[in-house]
Amino acid sequence: MEQHRHCDILIRNSSLLTPEFEVRESVSVAIDGSYIVFIGNAGEAEEKYTAGETLDGRGKLLMPGFVDAHTHTCQQLLRGRLADEYPMIWTRFLVPFESTLTPDDVYWSAKLACLEMIKSGTTSFADSGGVHMHRAADAVVESGMRAAIARSTMDMGGEICSAMKESAEDAIAGTEELYRGCHGKGDGRVEIWFALRQVMTCSPELVRRTAEKAAEYNTGIHTHLCEHRDEVRFCLERYRKRPAEFLDEMGALGPNLLTAHNVVLSEHDITLLAERQVKAVHCPRANITNHGFPKTPRMLEAGVSIGLGCDGSGNTNSNLFDEMKTLRSATIAYWGLPVFDPVVLRCSELLKMATAGGSAALGHSALTGTVEVGKKADVILLNLEQPHLYPTQNIVSTIVESADGHDVTDSIIDGKIVMKNREVLTMDERETLAECARRMKEIVSRAGYDS
Repeated sequence: MEQHRHCDILIRNSSLLTPEFEVRESVSVAIDGSYIVFIGNAGEAEEKYTAGETLDGRGKLLMPGFVDAHTHTCQQLLRGRLADEYPMIWTRFLVPFESTLTPDDVYWSAKLACLEMIKSGTTSFADSGGVHMHRAADAVVESGMRAAIARSTMDMGGEICSAMKESAEDAIAGTEELYRGCHGKGDGRVEIWFALRQVMTCSPELVRRTAEKAAEYNTGIHTHLCEHRDEVRFCLERYRKRPAEFLDEMGALGPNLLTAHNVVLSEHDITLLAERQVKAVHCPRANITNHGFPKTPRMLEAGVSIGLGCDGSGNTNSNLFDEMKTLRSATIAYWGLPVFDPVVLRCSELLKMATAGGSAALGHSALTGTVEVGKKADVILLNLEQPHLYPTQNIVSTIVESADGHDVTDSIIDGKIVMKNREVLTMDERETLAECARRMKEIVSRAGYDS
């Protein structure tokens, strides 16, 4: 008789979303350390493994955790401020808000962001940067999440206050210091990336040196790209090149570059992003509300890797289920209906963006994004036995069309249970909410605009 092996976590008798976006019924999964070590039919894992902890998967779907590939955790306490406001949001609210944040403000804001993400099925994220990001890293370590964290860098721009600008040399040095202090924290869950806020606020010197340093440290670069027309006009007027062409000339366009938004791309831009294997990220609600409809079908056809991001809770919330719904409806309405193409963006492709696409954006394709033996155990369980989800003739379509973050019951990140039966185990939810409510009032007062 075969001797039982030990595993840390056993998920029993669940449905499983496969890497091909099909659903396999009655599956048990064993997790040991931070990795998935066995996937088999219900009963097989139980015969092979003795588990430290068991999760009942009946009536649930085991799937990869979502990846929010573009967010701003330091903007969590801007919630509700930016809707129904006239331009310029950037100068009237974002700049005064971020420039007055203290290190502890950033810490608590990031804790709240992690709490919200965990409770809506997100297991990892890419933060494009703000101020005091070492404290954001502290919050990530405590939360149990996985994150690629950057430090916002800007060295030019008349609308940017002096507190948020620095020389190219100081910007690079600041990221190097953050890297030395935080990269690899949390058993490797925290990575430090370089960042370029956007081409309108970053000089050619800063862009070029950032590309060189990211290569030297073998890490990523996070930037906003072609978010709006003003950015394109700025580049054409100053450099006689579009933003993607400018970044390419500076040596920044490559597989380690994550570009957020990607709304106003030309056909040549799309070809260039695909050739350089750049990782594009859409933020559907922020983009469509403010700037327009990205050429998502064309980008996919060209072979561009696409992930999804929420752009932080200053604009919306941190729920990728909502982003999938928005992008699906908007893409069908804008690109599909005029040419009678109802499958211009399929549900399986959207679910891939929220999982494997985001994982690729963070450079984690070999580690996360699918539920497979040998990959990191970054997985979630969805309660399917609810009136808005069950019964269904196609689970994948129903997840995209009808599921929500509140349907996530359990979350495992790096082989650790961080949420069980909707209770987050790594943070005190009440304390976090109360402290953030108190700090929001102080921040608004310091920033100088009415709440």
